[in-house]
Amino acid sequence: MMTQRFAALARALKRPLILTGLVALPFAWAPLAAFGESHAFLINTSPSLPNWAFWLDKAAPIGAGSLIFFEPPASPLLERHFGKGPHMFGKRVLGLPGDRVSHQGADVLINGRKVAVRLSRTRLGLALTPGPEGEIPRGCYYVGSDHPRGFDSRYAEVGFACRGQILGSGRAIL
Repeated sequence: MMTQRFAALARALKRPLILTGLVALPFAWAPLAAFGESHAFLINTSPSLPNWAFWLDKAAPIGAGSLIFFEPPASPLLERHFGKGPHMFGKRVLGLPGDRVSHQGADVLINGRKVAVRLSRTRLGLALTPGPEGEIPRGCYYVGSDHPRGFDSRYAEVGFACRGQILGSGRAIL
């Protein structure tokens, strides 16, 4: 008897629940769509960062030590090493707008503190050009990694990561 009542109640509620779900779906979809436009889950395939999974937030503030994701300028060297673009790089912010970048031999310094060592050639033997020196412009960042062969701001082929190239700031999750 109880089972029959439950079945009857379920049949009676089925149509209103479906209609309620259809009406509620657009209200739930908008926040999910907005969240998806400003966030992303990224997988790292490069050894230049120690983690393999990252959470990207396009609106997160960027500061010293932040992890940012950006699209470096297209170049034959980039294409030779990573294939046809566009490419997305993830690097740490080592220098902020207004900081001064200088080179002493192969060493790269920001505000007089050594942050990297440049190589003259890539692992494929292609020549590398020293990266930018001088004051980091507004809206731009000097980016790098601890990896000795990291392809980053220490080379002109990447240069500074600037506002139009930056996809967002991230954090390592795995």
